[in-house]
Amino acid sequence: MGLVSAIQGVVRRTLLARTGGIDLSRLDKVPDSLAWPLQRDGVDPIARLGETRESEPVKKITSLLGLDVWLISGDAESREVLGDTTSYSTDIRPYMGKKSGNVESGDIGGLGFTDPPEHTRQRKLLTPEFTMRRLARIKPSLEAIIERQLDETEKAGADGTLDLVQTFAFPIPFLMICDLLGLPDEERETFRSLGSARFDVSKGGTGSIGAISGSREFLLGATARQRKDPGPGLIGQIIREHGDEINDFDLGGLADGVFTGGLETSASMLALGTSVLLQNRELWERLINDPESVDSIVEDLLRYLSVVQVAFPRFAKEDVVVAGHPIKKGSVILSSLPAANRDPRTTVGDRLDPSRANGSHLAFGYGFHRCVGAELARMELRAAFPALAKRFPDMQLAEPAEDLDYHSMSIVFGLETLPVRLG
Repeated sequence: MGLVSAIQGVVRRTLLARTGGIDLSRLDKVPDSLAWPLQRDGVDPIARLGETRESEPVKKITSLLGLDVWLISGDAESREVLGDTTSYSTDIRPYMGKKSGNVESGDIGGLGFTDPPEHTRQRKLLTPEFTMRRLARIKPSLEAIIERQLDETEKAGADGTLDLVQTFAFPIPFLMICDLLGLPDEERETFRSLGSARFDVSKGGTGSIGAISGSREFLLGATARQRKDPGPGLIGQIIREHGDEINDFDLGGLADGVFTGGLETSASMLALGTSVLLQNRELWERLINDPESVDSIVEDLLRYLSVVQVAFPRFAKEDVVVAGHPIKKGSVILSSLPAANRDPRTTVGDRLDPSRANGSHLAFGYGFHRCVGAELARMELRAAFPALAKRFPDMQLAEPAEDLDYHSMSIVFGLETLPVRLG
């Protein structure tokens, strides 16, 4: 989803444009006034976030060099902002000084950072690739990948503890995206190294922005190569069907969006979801004995964990009023998805309760920027969790949940490692 640019890169470049050359990418950390909504207590949002939602679901949290930053933490208030198609922009290019379509100029491409009509045109090219009919074609590939990684997990766990992130949670979405994009085997290891670093904001902007640029340039190169010889995946399919309607830069941006939207998010859901299920043995046993129950379990895990912590930022194109709060033109509005998804006014709050699950949560965002790959993510989770529980019914966490190594500060929340024993 490219969301690290949303907070770090977008704010950095916006301030750079407004302040005549102050480069916040050189900061060694994100300011605390901006970072605290990304903090967690285990898998839960910190108490401060819940308290803010209860008292001020629309709150100005900081003003950096003249740029007001607002936090939206309520469900209804988030839907009001994210569903507004006219009052806000997600296009960050006006804040970068140049408008030409290339990486060096600061134009990053991708659906998340474009507005209609450009966004509408590009999304129409991508959406057909994620219909249930087309996704059904890759389901056998997904099942084969899962079985292969289950075998790798069994080998790794033969002598005791293993890291499930390395054998299962990361490889499954990574290999699926490689298949989906049509990347040849010889390009995959380079691609793998460009994954998680782009979401980590614990060291400020330098590392994550460099990782974003690296993955984007890699995919631009892959797109240019497939323009001459279209592959079997999504990139080649769009070239065959719409070759004259989209240039290499825009297609590379779409491919990069698929990569960023589908890799770290699904890997985090697989790792975090497994850790939560292993602490709720009733649900683990339900997956073994009633695989059909996976739909409701996955749906509430998506809401409960909300691994994407902040929606694409909205820039107010004019003075607006949100839930009675006047917000000035040019302000940045950040919607906290974990806070909104646990809003007791509209959900079961801090409980995990699959019996009350439904698809109305905001884990995939809301409005016309809602994640286009939502059904692919659901398909991966619905296939992977029951397969894992069935193969390893006695799996246990190898250390207490409170000692697990969670991401310290990342736009996409997750686990660094997940030590388990197979039983």
